[in-house]
Amino acid sequence: MPQDGEGMSNINQTSGWRKATAGLAIAERHAQDGERAAVPKTQAFVAVKRVGAHIGLKAGDLLLLDTLGAFTQAQDWEEGHRPIVWVSNAYLIEQTGFSLSALKRHARRLAESGVIAFKDSPNGKRWGRRDADGRIIEAYGFDLSPLSARVEEFEQLQAELQAERELCQRLKRQITVSRRMIRARIEAAFSGTLKGPWEHLSGLFEDLLEHLPRRNTASETLLRLLACFRELQEGVEAAYLQAVQSEYVVDNSCEVIEESNNETQELDPTEVDSEPHILITNQLNPVTCNRSETEQAAGVVPNAPPEEQVDLELEEWVAETRKKRGTALDLPTVMQACPEFASWARNMGGYLVDWGDLHRVAGQLRPMIGVSEHAWNVAQDRLGPQVATAALVLTFDKHCAGEVASPGGYLRGIVQKAGAGELHLERSFYGRLSGQAA
Repeated sequence: MPQDGEGMSNINQTSGWRKATAGLAIAERHAQDGERAAVPKTQAFVAVKRVGAHIGLKAGDLLLLDTLGAFTQAQDWEEGHRPIVWVSNAYLIEQTGFSLSALKRHARRLAESGVIAFKDSPNGKRWGRRDADGRIIEAYGFDLSPLSARVEEFEQLQAELQAERELCQRLKRQITVSRRMIRARIEAAFSGTLKGPWEHLSGLFEDLLEHLPRRNTASETLLRLLACFRELQEGVEAAYLQAVQSEYVVDNSCEVIEESNNETQELDPTEVDSEPHILITNQLNPVTCNRSETEQAAGVVPNAPPEEQVDLELEEWVAETRKKRGTALDLPTVMQACPEFASWARNMGGYLVDWGDLHRVAGQLRPMIGVSEHAWNVAQDRLGPQVATAALVLTFDKHCAGEVASPGGYLRGIVQKAGAGELHLERSFYGRLSGQAA
């Protein structure tokens, strides 16, 4: 083996490729600390590889580090010992395919990053020897002891990087949801020819889209971008509701004027009408509300006459659930447990009277979170319209909260659980209510 006996590579310090620097001094201090630690070789290499890119290491650096590590033995990583490698440049070049200059460059970067240290012999050559038990007696060359000293640091850094990645993924999902909501509202306003500052809002939206990150971006930047999208989203929602209300007032005014003109024509004073006059009123009969405040908070009109007959399948599902668990999901519970969906549902469809309204609005919001029509149809076919609606509401709210990365996949998972008889959807809703209370 090239590492047995005296080694054969001159690392003459007068060559100028390794001048004393602060980085090399720090690496040597890490090596001294590593000698007092006992860390398994595998743990040390896994830790450094997970954060290698973050601390400035290249792929070639890690390849060289792996090659050096292959020459160490388990006892080299025990407390009181140093894993020193005295393999020759010729052998390293053969194993890695590097040129001599590239080899020196990668070794230098590893040392400057505090991953390895150089232990030089008096004559500038790498060499070493082991005893009968295979323990290093004396050696000069590449010292991998800094890895032992920095394992805890690297593992902590990895945990922080992982948390940052997960946060960035949640923020990106929330930005995507907000972006889809804004686009849907603006497109609905244009298609409905609603009056409002839609050109201006559309321009602001396009400006924000230009600032979307093209590569990895820090969470601070994504937080600022999300705040901008949500601020614009609130403005678009306010303008949309105002435009819809104005349109409603205009339509009602036109109807009143038209009815007034018709009555004027019918009551032409030049004509004689001997028929009795009947007073007609369009006022609604008062409705008494005996439902709880919970329904009002959920945005449901209590005791309001449904525009469509409630599906009998819903009633059967409610009755069956009550038999099994003594309780069932009702519309106020679903809306309270999923506040993000409830907000969008009220904006889209006003007050929701029954499950038919909820099913209709859920179908309208479905594309905004990227659930395909096929997945939605399969869910309705396998679960029934009402259970599928509740599942989509839960999926929508979890996606908006950053809890679900793939809404389509999550909905398919619910369908699969139902097929296996393992679906307990009401537990998810009551669990979310419990979390809100906490």
